[in-house]
Amino acid sequence: MIYQSFAELYDELFDPAMYDQWLDFVTDRVDPTSGELLDLACGSGRLGVLLAEHGYQVSGLDLSEEMLALAAKHAEEADVALPLVAGDMLDLSVLGEYQTVTCFADSFCYLPDLTAVTQAFTQVHDHLAVGGQFLFDVITPHQTDDVYPGYMYNYVDDTRAFVWTSYGIEDETHAAEHDLTFFTQNPKTGEYRKVTELHHERTYPLADYQAALKQAGLTLKRVSADFGANEVTSETTRWFFEVTREA
Repeated sequence: MIYQSFAELYDELFDPAMYDQWLDFVTDRVDPTSGELLDLACGSGRLGVLLAEHGYQVSGLDLSEEMLALAAKHAEEADVALPLVAGDMLDLSVLGEYQTVTCFADSFCYLPDLTAVTQAFTQVHDHLAVGGQFLFDVITPHQTDDVYPGYMYNYVDDTRAFVWTSYGIEDETHAAEHDLTFFTQNPKTGEYRKVTELHHERTYPLADYQAALKQAGLTLKRVSADFGANEVTSETTRWFFEVTREA
């Protein structure tokens, strides 16, 4: 393939160690024989494949058909079953019930506002078995307000370059924009093609997430940092939530 898609480039350059850490977070808390697991915003399916390889009966849902195509490819390469559904986490009516629901890589932070986050939590509640577990993460206001503004990451190899620049947003609290730019070389002509995407993220104080979960009928068991290894501090950049449906 001369030109790779944005999804393929992003997938190739994403830190694989994070998938192993998300995997550990799940396997430490969920028995693979407990029932079906839904990975919301599954993206390219890297985590779903790892979970399937560890004996979980996992399905994935994502809004992006391009990401789902990659997920199907990765599942086929790994020779695992990974049913995939194209859909929006704000409306899971086409799905059944799951014993576990996961949603990582701060995917809820891509929703437009707290009302949408609460709606997504309510959808999870409606498709989570009583006694089931809901595991997810979000970035913290410390990340959006103190870490992201002015953040830059550059990657270069023989045929590609990737530039990630993040900005704070003055008129929106706890929000950031990420300008992602790829340059890929045409091996026949040597010319470079530029591919760009602008990503918007917004997060909220911990109390807002707690209230949204309660409004959705879910019960928060624990919030932690560092993939569950440590307690939350003022310097925590990502919160990890362990939630259940009690009724």
